[in-house]
Amino acid sequence: VQLQASGGGSVQAGGSLKLSCKASGMIWSVFSGSRIGWYRQAPGKQRDLVADVTSGGSTNYHDSVKGRFTISKDNAKKTAYLQMNSLEPDDTAVYYCNVESSSQDYWGQGTQVTVSS
Repeated sequence: VQLQASGGGSVQAGGSLKLSCKASGMIWSVFSGSRIGWYRQAPGKQRDLVADVTSGGSTNYHDSVKGRFTISKDNAKKTAYLQMNSLEPDDTAVYYCNVESSSQDYWGQGTQVTVSS
């Protein structure tokens, strides 16, 4: 199983990016039945949960991104997304996707997001 994260880049404050995380080699039922999260880690800081979505579609967001970020998933494509709007310099970090199934945790390789003021 591989989680391929993409969509990161450099933008100015106020800009938008959409991250994608595609699960390869994962059975569809495992993906659709898992909790999927996006985490981020800035230099010198711990990895924090940004947003997650349960198998039932319930979402949860870190307070700092509420109203700006939207997590979604397409079970048929085995892909999760993080739409990030109104980006701020404090959003600069490496973003990781996580698929938490009933039996195992999977992590993507991370994608860099840099927001300049």
